[in-house]
Amino acid sequence: MKPRDEILSRLLDLHPKRIDLSLGRIERLLLALGNPEERLPPVVHVAGTNGKGSTIAFMRAMLEAAGKSVHVYTSPHLIDFNERIRIGRPGGGMLVDDAALEQALARCELANAGAPITFFEITTAAAFLLFAENPADVLLLEVGLGGRVDATNVISHPALTIVTPVSIDHPEFLGDTIEKIAVEKAGIFKRGVPAILAEQNDNALAVLEAQANRVNAPVIVGGQDFVAREENGRFVYEDERGLIDLPLPKLVGRHQQLNAGTAIAAARRLDPSLPVSAIENGLTQAEWPARLQRLKRGRVAALAPRQAEIWLDGGHNADGGRALAQVMADFEEKSPRPLILICGTLATKETRAFLRPFKGLAQEVIAVPIGGDHHGRSPPEIAFAAQQEGIPAAASESVGSALEYLSARDWSAPPRILITGSLYLAGEVLRLDAAPLV
Repeated sequence: MKPRDEILSRLLDLHPKRIDLSLGRIERLLLALGNPEERLPPVVHVAGTNGKGSTIAFMRAMLEAAGKSVHVYTSPHLIDFNERIRIGRPGGGMLVDDAALEQALARCELANAGAPITFFEITTAAAFLLFAENPADVLLLEVGLGGRVDATNVISHPALTIVTPVSIDHPEFLGDTIEKIAVEKAGIFKRGVPAILAEQNDNALAVLEAQANRVNAPVIVGGQDFVAREENGRFVYEDERGLIDLPLPKLVGRHQQLNAGTAIAAARRLDPSLPVSAIENGLTQAEWPARLQRLKRGRVAALAPRQAEIWLDGGHNADGGRALAQVMADFEEKSPRPLILICGTLATKETRAFLRPFKGLAQEVIAVPIGGDHHGRSPPEIAFAAQQEGIPAAASESVGSALEYLSARDWSAPPRILITGSLYLAGEVLRLDAAPLV
């Protein structure tokens, strides 16, 4: 085990709960560390239910194409913890290396002195140390959960805030209505700081605008103040400054076009002189793993039926299911294939609501477990949920076994396989995909 991993393991044991939303513990630790959160480059603080990471990926690519150095903080990671912390550099950033991460974690562990603190809180403090001590032009900071009492919300005066689409998720922590959840997301708004709002459910938008007005935060609203759409195979973005004709985003799906529009609006507000060429390059170069990622050459493709089309996505809530089903329907219209879902979900997620949009679209769901200590639903539970929604389903012991099961069949046409239901499952699949072919 690496020294970094030993420290991370110890940090997991500092609080009895994985999630315990509060600001007091991290504020205490940051004070002991000399308040690194006050020495950060300009911060773009990003909350929302779906699309946070993709919006950040587009924005980073655009800003880096304009020559800026960009720190990025996201969660959770898929394979390796270092994915959460990207250190900006001229010419393009890089994930934090083990040595720098180990040093920052050790400093936080020492300053914390064994006091109760959640894993996310203390590792966020370590990220702030790293960002404060490495110069950059901007920090793109993703909320971990909610916003109002999330550990990242110690930032008192960001340059900009963004709220991506709000929907029901984590009701046990954020509330069981979209209005309650929107209040939590709006907790990142700061007095006088512009807020970019992606296109929203009407109820969510009303709450977000009311909360922004309460702190006198100017709002720029998707679908009103800016519009993004596909038109004749191109991507059209329009705001008060006019219309821009752009290439389609590299990330696939109508929902990614909306995320790209939000990123453009934010990048242009942050840097009004941002050249169109940087926006173009950002759209076509942005990468964000496990968001409709095509798997073509690794071990997953080797296990799958011959010439199968394989997609991986970490979608896990009702809105995520709707977005994915829309993309699969678009694919089906352009290139018909049998659609098979390989699905694993957490026990805290509404599996039926996630699968419901696939009725009449998916030929079958193959339910699989999620490994580790993530409290996934059992494959029989997931299969039963699919059957309740009118989708034929079977249970399998792993993604690999599911792929082998599908490979043993005779197909009239190679299937389209969507592996989905959880970012934790997506991480497992990416590890499997990287395993040596034998």
